[in-house]
Amino acid sequence: MAKLYILKARSNTALIRVLVKIILIFMAIKLAAGFSPNYYMLSINEQKVEFAKTISKLTKNANTQTLQKRAFALNYLKQIYQKSFRDIDVSNLKRLVSIQKEYKISNLFDESEYKLKLDSVPVSLAIAQATIESGWGKSRFAKEANNLFGHWTWGGKGLVPLNRDEDKMHKIKIFNSLDDSVNAYALNLNSHPAYAQFRDMRAIYREKGLIYDGLEAAKTMENYSQMGKTYVKQLEKTIKLYDLTKFDF
Repeated sequence: MAKLYILKARSNTALIRVLVKIILIFMAIKLAAGFSPNYYMLSINEQKVEFAKTISKLTKNANTQTLQKRAFALNYLKQIYQKSFRDIDVSNLKRLVSIQKEYKISNLFDESEYKLKLDSVPVSLAIAQATIESGWGKSRFAKEANNLFGHWTWGGKGLVPLNRDEDKMHKIKIFNSLDDSVNAYALNLNSHPAYAQFRDMRAIYREKGLIYDGLEAAKTMENYSQMGKTYVKQLEKTIKLYDLTKFDF
């Protein structure tokens, strides 16, 4: 009987562990999908703190992924050059081609372009832009589409803006999670021609060993909004008002 009891106890313990893991995974999925209902019950100040922390974490995750791709691309290109393009690892070559397409690299073997496009996005810039574009995560687009940065789409899946002109066809892109929204934002800044100045300035700061913070990066965001220079000033004001550059260090 004692042995049977021990076996049952162990079985129950194992079952509890499995259930706990399932619950944690479920909670993580719910968190990744969007802000929890509890977020909207917080005070305004508490929401702002929580929002900044969330976007900071997601942006750092996106930056980590980008830097991993950067390291792979540069290391692989170095190997290729050292071997004079002999004995090329096909699987790694396919991965490089995938990165090339994702970041719109014009020349597959151009090391300088990978250095320029595969790099970190200032966290404070991401927080400020998400704040402005989503109203601290309380906009319709943030709630219904996990869209934090006002990304458009012309495909079938999307939310139609309420005040869209009749002759316009764009929609607000729907993301499966906040993670996806932040990842798309980082990729946008790292690949779209409109943000070439952003990437050029970032490369200069990296070369000098300086931190490219959100205030400096904000100066290059004139093309992000139809508001142009007014949008840049709004970004700078938001970053200063909430001391967001502390997230860049």
